[in-house]
Amino acid sequence: MSAPDGSPVGAERSIGQLFASATTEMSALVHDEIALAKAQLKQDVKRGAVSGGAFTVAAVVLVFSLPMLNFALAYGIRTWSHWNLAICFVLSFAANVFVAVLLGLIGLVFAKKAKKGQGPQKVAASVKETAGVLQNAKPHPRAELPEDRGPAAIEAVARSSS
Repeated sequence: MSAPDGSPVGAERSIGQLFASATTEMSALVHDEIALAKAQLKQDVKRGAVSGGAFTVAAVVLVFSLPMLNFALAYGIRTWSHWNLAICFVLSFAANVFVAVLLGLIGLVFAKKAKKGQGPQKVAASVKETAGVLQNAKPHPRAELPEDRGPAAIEAVARSSS
């Protein structure tokens, strides 16, 4: 088994390697959080688009079908029932309003689903949870440094690298 950077587990790694590994993991975490937010927002936008489409279809049906459907339906009712032609036109209009209301209700259902979408809120909660976990993380206890790696050795390395 190995660590994310490829070094074997249990092997001592330098501070630079540890920092690089932590940076890589944090970067991956941030990218994953952004991808999650995009996916959830895409779903909410899709629901909103379906809602808007249903409302648009309801309006188009009501506006463009009224003249043709009213005449056809009114004359059909008149032929079938021999009622007054005015009553037949009112009944045909009521049928068109019924269809428009049904499509409007479908649009309303999708609009409520889109409004209830909690995509950004879920991502924000996830980021807060991740930040809380990282704040509570404690470093592993370190073994005593050997004599050759004590403060004098650190100063010697610092002087030679400057």
